[in-house]
Amino acid sequence: MTFLLNCAMGIAIGSGAILPGISSGVFCVIFGIYEKLIESILNFFKTPKRNFKFLFPIVIGAFIGVFIFSNILKFFLLTFPIQTKSIFIGLILGSIPSLFKEANKNSDFRLHYLLYTLIAFIIGILSVFLESNFSNNLGNQNFSYTYMFLSGFLMSVGVVVPGVSSTVILMLMGVYNNYLSSISSLYFPTLISMGIGLILGSIIFMKLTNFLLKHFYVQTFYTIIGFTLGSIIVLLPNVGFDLSGLICIICVISGILFFNMFKA
Repeated sequence: MTFLLNCAMGIAIGSGAILPGISSGVFCVIFGIYEKLIESILNFFKTPKRNFKFLFPIVIGAFIGVFIFSNILKFFLLTFPIQTKSIFIGLILGSIPSLFKEANKNSDFRLHYLLYTLIAFIIGILSVFLESNFSNNLGNQNFSYTYMFLSGFLMSVGVVVPGVSSTVILMLMGVYNNYLSSISSLYFPTLISMGIGLILGSIIFMKLTNFLLKHFYVQTFYTIIGFTLGSIIVLLPNVGFDLSGLICIICVISGILFFNMFKA
């Protein structure tokens, strides 16, 4: 059962690396495995058997999420955009109380901690505007493998940092369409060059995040909460006070209830 559960979480994490506006890191935070995932990867050889048992189904699920189930999620986002986005919003909102509890587990709440959340939230909102401005001006172009390596390296920021969408970074680099077409056609020269950059960048930014969590735990976690809340903005459906709005509210509540059932 644990294997299937970790695999399911991996599918969601993998889909976050390909769907616009959705961060892999946010899913890790929602599922409560963000810190454990970083620790398991960075300290893999200290307890390889235990870490492999934890990471293997997540990695398998992530590959499935990227190559197969991302298309299914895309279908739901295109066919049932209000319901799908609203459920995602509910999942995120449902995770917030437990995130605040986790942030304050070793210290008392201080009002100025919310400043970190606010700054990260504003950055998250700005990334939404960046994505909307760049997404309509992209086409397939020819890039060198060195440039694709650099794109993969920078993409790792969006994979590691919750709420920072990797698609925004790829759009800023102008390679998002190349990235999607390379995945759909399994064009390995591009995938390998980006993959090497992604792995190298992920290790570096995981080490940085791990350092911040060890030495500035509360500040880092409140920043993560801000990025997580910022990711809600990109998911907000355009609805009014009508049937669509009611459906949106019902799905948000369903997402919150589902998260609480999952945590239980």
